[in-house]
Amino acid sequence: MENRMKKHIANIITASRILFSVLLLFLPVLGDGFYVTYLLCGVTDMIDGAIARKTGTVSEFGTRLDSVADFVFLSVSLAKFLPAVQISQWLWVWIAVIGVVKIVNLIWGYVRIKTLVSLHTVMNKITGLLLFLLPLTFPVIDLNYSSIAVCVIASLAAIQESFYIATGYKNNEKILN
Repeated sequence: MENRMKKHIANIITASRILFSVLLLFLPVLGDGFYVTYLLCGVTDMIDGAIARKTGTVSEFGTRLDSVADFVFLSVSLAKFLPAVQISQWLWVWIAVIGVVKIVNLIWGYVRIKTLVSLHTVMNKITGLLLFLLPLTFPVIDLNYSSIAVCVIASLAAIQESFYIATGYKNNEKILN
């Protein structure tokens, strides 16, 4: 029984992120329960892959489940946060430009190697962490200020990703054919 549990623990943690994300839909945004559940989503996102690697249970299914869980969490978070905050027009424009660069990177990578390219760079990971932490700053820092740091890092990450796709190399290691 213990071996069977070990085999599935990472996927169970990932699936719990989907359940926690759905629970967020029913909690008042920016309330204590919402923030606790939001943090649980973040913790499950940080530990599921590490546990899968540590236990030697990394799988294609787990990777896909993680992507689904990330998508559900992101979608629910946006659905809850966007109506609750005021975002300046200049910030929307900046976010749109970053989004366009990321989409161009996906298309460019696909054209080069016939598969979607999603680079897990340090800059992309820092961007993800800052995006996760951003809602936690809402009560103490005006979004129009706190989002500047996130947008700067996200912009640099998108440019770095473009460079890696253009050259086919990341840290002197060939990443694209």
